[in-house]
Amino acid sequence: MNPYVQNLNRIEFLVTLACSGHCKHCSEGSHHSAGEHIDGDVAAEMVRRTAENYNIESLMTFGGEPLLYPEEVCKIQAAARDMNIPKRQLITNGFFSRNAEKIQKVAQMLAESGVNAILLSVDAFHQETIPLESVMVFAKAVLATDIPSLRVHPAWLVNEAADNLYNRKTREILEEFRSLGITASDGNVIFPSGNALKYLKEYFDPDAPVINPYTEDPKDIRAICVSPDGDVLDGNIYKTDILEILGNYVPA
Repeated sequence: MNPYVQNLNRIEFLVTLACSGHCKHCSEGSHHSAGEHIDGDVAAEMVRRTAENYNIESLMTFGGEPLLYPEEVCKIQAAARDMNIPKRQLITNGFFSRNAEKIQKVAQMLAESGVNAILLSVDAFHQETIPLESVMVFAKAVLATDIPSLRVHPAWLVNEAADNLYNRKTREILEEFRSLGITASDGNVIFPSGNALKYLKEYFDPDAPVINPYTEDPKDIRAICVSPDGDVLDGNIYKTDILEILGNYVPA
């Protein structure tokens, strides 16, 4: 086995960069409301191939807004369920439709596909452009399914304890979900990249090193992330078998 990926235990899918929000803290920059998305059938086969040969403990689908393409998300998650991957996560902002019937249908699809943990991105930044009412409809629809874990997943500016306008608003929003019995994860701290560097520049120390918390050690890959166009590591799952990609990987 390739020693650089022998400890691989997690697969992530950036389902799409299309998004229903336009958040000023987004590290990816501006998003369109529609765009390229992962092929769920190809991605599901990749999950099966990888899980047959590596001890995959967790899988995540995220975006952009992944639920703009719920069928693709569910194909991926169902493959993870079938391969007995224990932790099957989805990160979503919860806003992909204003139609209550569709929202309930998607929540049920997620439950049937085997998603067992949903992180709902809500905070001062998301709610500048995403209606909280629609997100609440989705949250209640998830609570009505047998998905065991639903938590809100806020973004904090500077750090969770910092007292600023954005964090105060985030705490108010989290209280609304707490009233439904939905607790919060630790969330994440915004780092200066993309829109965050453009719109929130005054909150960052210009002399501090920029550390991306999602960067892997290139000599000990524990998690791989597949882009909407199929790119992963030095290959592409639409063109090359994932086991060949993993077997041929060498750090740059």
